[in-house]
Amino acid sequence: MDGARCPVVELRQYTLHPGQRDALISLFDREFVESQEAVGMTVLGQFRDLDDPDRFVWLRGFDDMRHRAEALGSFYGGPVWKAHREQANATMIDSDDVLLLRPVTARTGFPAPAAARPPIGETTPPPSVVLVTIYYGDGPFDKTFVEFFDRQICPALTEAGATPLACLRSEHAVNTFPALPVRTGENVFVWFARFADERHLIEHLDRLEHSDRWRDKVLPTLSAMLARAPQRLRLAPTARSLL
Repeated sequence: MDGARCPVVELRQYTLHPGQRDALISLFDREFVESQEAVGMTVLGQFRDLDDPDRFVWLRGFDDMRHRAEALGSFYGGPVWKAHREQANATMIDSDDVLLLRPVTARTGFPAPAAARPPIGETTPPPSVVLVTIYYGDGPFDKTFVEFFDRQICPALTEAGATPLACLRSEHAVNTFPALPVRTGENVFVWFARFADERHLIEHLDRLEHSDRWRDKVLPTLSAMLARAPQRLRLAPTARSLL
């Protein structure tokens, strides 16, 4: 993973009305990518949740909290959102499940994309799959946990066929755009990995489950450091996602 990119990141999970996900994705990929980036955000990735047909997950990044406020104000007060907000909101039951995150270190943010974003109108998604794992702590994830992740967790994951794409943790700054709620009072450590396709992800999870190293050396210590069981999101990128 290369240098710092998007020091502030939103991980957004939307619960949609049944059968509305493809409608939202079509609208989003056509109208809400370039229009957000034009006012200073980075649309990092858009996804279908493989385990919930009515869930849309996406990521956007910002240079800092001040620029986040300015960019969000420009977009949500601008013509594109005003023209399409009713259509977008009609697909949603809830859009408030939002984690505000920052890279664990300058080297663990999302890397620059390897290729240009597919053009508007592209509808064929890539075969790749992204795994998001969310660890929950009783307090902030400190240097001890970061070192444990680097020295024990990450090598075990790599041994089982995964290479983390990015590692982020809670950004506890005051929400600079209160019109859009974020989850507060939580401490999370989130790592992302990309796989060639769903089969490779399934194989990774199977190898991890049967790994002596993971079961005997990593998992007992990891479990003792967490407030509750981790959450896993298995995500399929949309046709215009950069991840």
